[in-house]
Formats: sequence, C-alpha cells, structure tokens
Amino acid sequence: MAIKFLHSFVAAVLSTTTVLVNAQTSALLRFAGVNIAGFDFGCGTDGTCSASGAVPPIFQLSGIDGAGQMQHFFDDGYNVFRLPVGWQYLTNDQMTGVLDETQFAKYNMLVSDCLSTGAHCLIDIHNYGRYNGQVIGQGGPSNKVFAELWSNIASYWKNETKVIFGVMNEPHDIPNISAWAESGMISLSAVTAIREAGASTQMILLPGTDYASAKTFVSSGSADALGEVKNPDGTFTNLIMDVHKYLDYDGSGTNAECVTNGIDDTWTPLATWLRANGRQALNSETGGGNVESCINYLSQAISYQASQSDVILGYIGWAAGSFATNYVLSQVPSYSGTSWNDTLLVSMTMSPKTNKFVVTVA
Repeated sequence: MAIKFLHSFVAAVLSTTTVLVNAQTSALLRFAGVNIAGFDFGCGTDGTCSASGAVPPIFQLSGIDGAGQMQHFFDDGYNVFRLPVGWQYLTNDQMTGVLDETQFAKYNMLVSDCLSTGAHCLIDIHNYGRYNGQVIGQGGPSNKVFAELWSNIASYWKNETKVIFGVMNEPHDIPNISAWAESGMISLSAVTAIREAGASTQMILLPGTDYASAKTFVSSGSADALGEVKNPDGTFTNLIMDVHKYLDYDGSGTNAECVTNGIDDTWTPLATWLRANGRQALNSETGGGNVESCINYLSQAISYQASQSDVILGYIGWAAGSFATNYVLSQVPSYSGTSWNDTLLVSMTMSPKTNKFVVTVA
C-alpha cells in the first residue's frame, strides 16, 4: 500500500507541473499564512459563542505554544497569521462594543506574539455575521454597537502597520446583502469606525455572504454590494475582499478529501471581476486533509492564485493553534523536543518554503 501511494503521489505531483511552471511567469503572492485558532472555540455558525469555550493558543493560559508555532511558520516563509476570536470573548459575554479589559488583555497576548515574529496579524471577529443567532444590523446588534466594537479594537492597534482588520468571519444567510454592506460603509459602521479611530492605512477585509464564499462572491451579489464600500475619504485604498475556499465535495471544509482545484468555477471568475473593478482579495481560509487529493488540488489552486497575484494577494491555511493534531484539517505542527514537524499538507503544498510562490522565499 505504501508503494502504491508513493507512485500515485508522484504522478499527482507531476500532473501539476504545467500549472506550477505557468504560475512562475507572474509575480509572486504577497501573503501566505496560517489561522492560529483557539480564541474562537465555543463559537457556532449562528454566532452563539461562549467565552468559557475558548482555548487560547497561549502557553501560559493553556499549555499550547501558539507563539512557537507562529515562529516556526514564519521561519519557513509565512508572513501573515489570522487570529480568530469570538465577539463574546472580547466583551465577556456582553452584547456591547466595550472591550472587557481582562479578556482583551489575554487576546492581546496572542497578537503580541504574532507581531513579535515580524508577520502581519489579522484580527478576525469569528461570529458569522451574527451575535447569538441574530444578524448584525438586521435584527441583531445595531450598526452603532458593531462600530463601537471596531473603534475600540482599532484604537488599540492604530499605530501597528502590520495589523489587518478582518471585519467578520463568514457571514451567511444574510437577508439583505446591500444592508450588510452598509454595516461596513455608513458613518457609524466598521470601516468608518476603524479609520476614524486612527487606523488610517491598514488593510480592512470585507466578507460577503454564503460563508464568505469565493465561488459565489460574484453571483450572490456580494461583489456588487461590497464594491460600493469606501473609506471616509471616498477611496477604496486597502479595502480588500475577504474570501474563503475549501476544495472538498461540498465546499464546507469538513471533509478530508479534495475533489477540485476550484480554478474554473471560482478563481477565474473572481479574478476577472477583481481585475475589471480594480480590486483585490485575500483567501483567508483554505485547506484540506493531509491526503494525496488535497496535496494535488491545493498545489494547483495556489499556483493559479500566484498567476493572478495582481488581484489575489495570497492564502491563509485553516488551521493550527489549539486544534488537536488529529483534527481533519489540522495544520498544527508537532514539537519533538528539538524541532517542529509539519503536517503532510503543509510540508508538501502550503509552506512557502515548498511551493516557492510567495515573496518571502523569492
């Protein structure tokens, strides 16, 4: 069986050679990263989160060495880490925009660990466009409360040029996508709040509906709605589209096997829209199982993204941090006592040191 797998694997890698070589003719991706999960544990897709459910990837708090993981990844050419956190964690289970001092200090430990590596650090509110089951600005927390949350977050890191603000993780089933876009546009909204807090130049990521699907970003109306979101000065500068793409059969990121590279039905139409509208996107969640099919298809997807690097900034794998090493999409490296050892998918596909498609390894 081992010999058969090796023969299949070599064939799969050789089958991607043309795609990989073609991608080398274009500029390299600006970003490659990993999600360092744990502060988001306890959150469901209905936006119901429990602060007590979090497992911080902080050695002093949980015994999980998130700092060590990030330094290891950074040394291998990664240059951005997405740091998911539940809204409820930051406010200690209160529906408010006011940060709980103790809870925020714990989360800031992770952000500080990230910044100390020299990487960019993406603050991600992991609530699926909701708070306890209700959509922001459409029956749930008001735009004013959401803006207050982001104003307080941005105020703290306004002078950190390597902090990226991810407005919201994976909104879905949004009744009115135009109204959702307004949650990122009107005067009391997240984008305006972030900019007016003094974070005038950092990147802000804007997600659409359908779990921030890259595949349906245009067809769902997310592209047109979010395309109207502007900075207070009327520009689009550093307002980046936030998209996710998994390669399993239903695109959910819950299955080990990958069945597509997503090039024809996702990345090509998305890149076309981005280029036509002068915009850019970051693939802030992607991944698959540590299996041959995902090594093959993700290699093709990353190489194609590199060929479109004028509009696709990069990818961030899901996930490391506090996940168990046997989690179906684990990218958690194991520590042997002297060195970190990567998962199969990371070592063969995701790592910039391996794929050579990121500016850090040029």
